[in-house]
Amino acid sequence: MNKWPVRGLALVAMLSASPAFAWWEYGHETVAKIALTQATPKTRDAIRRLIAHSAELATPTCPIRNIAEASVWADCIKPLKGSDGKSRFGYAYSWHFQDVDVCKPFDVATPCADGNCVSAQITRQAALLADRRLSAKERLIALAFLVHFVGDLHQPLHAGEHEDQGGNKVAATYGIVSSKRTNLHSIWDGYLAERAISSPPAGPNGILAGVSQAQRRTIAGGTVIDWSRESWAVSRDSAYAVALGDPCVTGITGHLDDAQIAALVPVVRLQVLRGGLRLGRMLNRALG
Repeated sequence: MNKWPVRGLALVAMLSASPAFAWWEYGHETVAKIALTQATPKTRDAIRRLIAHSAELATPTCPIRNIAEASVWADCIKPLKGSDGKSRFGYAYSWHFQDVDVCKPFDVATPCADGNCVSAQITRQAALLADRRLSAKERLIALAFLVHFVGDLHQPLHAGEHEDQGGNKVAATYGIVSSKRTNLHSIWDGYLAERAISSPPAGPNGILAGVSQAQRRTIAGGTVIDWSRESWAVSRDSAYAVALGDPCVTGITGHLDDAQIAALVPVVRLQVLRGGLRLGRMLNRALG
């Protein structure tokens, strides 16, 4: 396809596959910044006090100087190794997602039975963050994990999949870069996330624009299980069905044309909005 709105340097960066515009950074940071707009002064002060202990984490290549950096810390630390050469944070690998099949009835209890999934860890990290008996270091780690995992849950392909590692095994092409074959997960992490968040009105304030306080309270409501079911449905109906036609088909290459991309932009923006407002509510409950 030849037509795709050009947004200057943002487009150039995307076409060079810069990770700066993937959900893992751009999406997570936007969710975190939306959450901060909802935080009470007491919550903001508590966040600042915890971040002041970031040096205690001993992750200098993955600093936490603000909530935006906290939002990507859980991804940044994945390759870090200890003095024994083993992964320092390998235990958290499965905390970023949950394998809930989009072609079966919704069931988060089975894949999360051992607590090693994103929804279970959101609940756990929120409890750790709220526990004043813990050290500031432990609570800062809980803060960073919580901010990241709420973002992960609202990337639909972290909440629903079809035995394909959340779309990582689904070959797909995307609009103007259709000659570059990628996969469905990468499209939602990168190209589509950048397109949605940077479309006017762009950024956290743009995504919040026109959303009333009453609407924000409604969106922020519900439980982690409710949010899991919602994101799982978005994965089925928007991520898989739009690119493949049938969310349960296998062995074909998916494709998003310009019209489909434009139709998915508000879907992604809503997911980011949901994640930010819900994270804000959780931070206020734990710290406010």
